[in-house]
Amino acid sequence: MSDPTSGRSTLLSQAAVIATASMFGLTYSLSAGLIAFGLADQGWGEAVIGANAAMHAAGVIIVALLLPRIVPFFGMRRLVLLALVTAGVVLAAFPLLPYIALWFLLRLLLGMASEVLFVLSETWTNSLSREATRARVMAAYTAALSIGFAGGPFILSMIGTSGYLPYLAGAGFALVAIFLVASPRVEAPVFSEVPVGSPLRFLHLAPVAIAATMLNAALETSGLSFLAIYAMQLGWPETEATQLMTVMMVGAIVLQLPIGWLGDKLDRVMLVVILAIAAALGALVWPFALGLPWLTYALLFLWGGAFVGIYTLMLAVVGSRFHGSELIGIYAAMGL
Repeated sequence: MSDPTSGRSTLLSQAAVIATASMFGLTYSLSAGLIAFGLADQGWGEAVIGANAAMHAAGVIIVALLLPRIVPFFGMRRLVLLALVTAGVVLAAFPLLPYIALWFLLRLLLGMASEVLFVLSETWTNSLSREATRARVMAAYTAALSIGFAGGPFILSMIGTSGYLPYLAGAGFALVAIFLVASPRVEAPVFSEVPVGSPLRFLHLAPVAIAATMLNAALETSGLSFLAIYAMQLGWPETEATQLMTVMMVGAIVLQLPIGWLGDKLDRVMLVVILAIAAALGALVWPFALGLPWLTYALLFLWGGAFVGIYTLMLAVVGSRFHGSELIGIYAAMGL
């Protein structure tokens, strides 16, 4: 007979970690645009802004290579809390240290903290999941993360990008997340084994999952980057063209729970194939549908859900096959 108290504790832990992922998404999406605006306000050009963004990517790569080895020594909760504190302090430090060299260092630290939070929140959520509901739990995770990603630019549009307030807002979200995961009532998995071999071996453990995730990310980024521009070239007003990206993001959020439910009822790999085919067909059809706004909105809503749904299901597939430091390493590779 199952213990209802244990079930409630697991549900509480899942909610806390998923909410933390949403707070991370808010902090990440808010900081990306905010730092770019801050550099532009200081008079720096696109080359410096791009180089600064590359420091974030460098931090991600450094942590991805090291994370599977350091989690067994420091523990998951301790590392997540350290990353949240680092993210909060770094964000608060940007307006206090208006020196370009320091902004490069701060961006590197922010990238490292972001990768820790991204990978370990995925691993933590998966470790709290049962196989029967794994896809639904991971769907709730990706939906919450997507809400956070969408919320950052919205918050910037409300409070602006100048002064201390937007940086303190980002630090505040990190502080909220600290309170969520610091509670001893939130269960934290313990990984004791240290992986052997090169960190690059994780690329060979789940090549299909990693390749599918990278291809999916590339196509989704291309869609977000060129969607509005293409629509405007075909005569759409600028306001309505930019709304297409919003429709795509709403689909990415709303459709995750239905996809997660299907992922717990059907073969997950086959469902990934179906979503990939649907996404490919959508990419072929929607340029011809731009003459009918209602059809364009419907297609992009489904397209956004399909793209993120592929990632959701791959998280569940990998999470059901791998455990411990190997799971951390594969999730880190998927997040590159």
